[in-house]
Amino acid sequence: MFSLFLDVRIEGSSFALNLNINTIAILQARTSSSRLPGKVLLPIIGKPMILHQLDRVIRCSSIDKLVVATSVDSSDDKLANTIQSAGFCVFRGDLNDVLKRFADCISLYGGSTIVRLTGDCPLHDPAIIDEILEAYYLSPCNYLSNSSDPSNLSVPDGFDVEVFDSESLNLASINAHLPSEREHVTPWMRRSDTPCQAQHYIHKNPVPFYRLTVDDHLDFELVSKIISELYPTNPNFDLKSIIDFLSKNPTLANTNINTLRNEGYVRSLSND
Repeated sequence: MFSLFLDVRIEGSSFALNLNINTIAILQARTSSSRLPGKVLLPIIGKPMILHQLDRVIRCSSIDKLVVATSVDSSDDKLANTIQSAGFCVFRGDLNDVLKRFADCISLYGGSTIVRLTGDCPLHDPAIIDEILEAYYLSPCNYLSNSSDPSNLSVPDGFDVEVFDSESLNLASINAHLPSEREHVTPWMRRSDTPCQAQHYIHKNPVPFYRLTVDDHLDFELVSKIISELYPTNPNFDLKSIIDFLSKNPTLANTNINTLRNEGYVRSLSND
């Protein structure tokens, strides 16, 4: 299903592919993270962190195409080469204007439904993504996410999924002007004064909240330990296995308890 091997750069090009794609997952990633530079390439039991994530996302049954969207900056050359060498598709676009990167990627590949993922969530469970996609197709909304209401989360941080249609992406690309809206792709879609109908999704089986995204060294320490413990006996371990492991290891689970959630987005708001 994910057989196309391609590294595409779109700097002033109008070239387009027609692959008859309906649902495309775009996983954004770069190596120039300010808090933990190169985190997506840090090794966990001998494999770069981002490849752990891609090997999990690729098992989604509802996705037609999986693309890693990184930048054309030379700092991301190694990342692009690593992903390509593993057989995954790479798109390279604007470094700082991530909204433009997404819009350019969709202009190239097409796709009416877009799943937005970020490269700091290596523990993604494909069943979680499939569940949200199923709910999205049954709802009247243009945007659905399990992370848009921080006061009503039903999965740990690090299992964030956003689903929206290509029309909403195009509208955001044209109308979003704030730096935070360009960097974080979807804030404009979630605003109440836009044509987009945005909804928050609560999972059927809510689980305890843990911080399982990777922004700093403490995050990486926790996620590395989880993968190192669970992967050798079951490479396809699911969210339930993670929760069971953490409930038995509460000290480990609290490794990064004091880290601010969505710190990058909060910081970008100060630039607006």
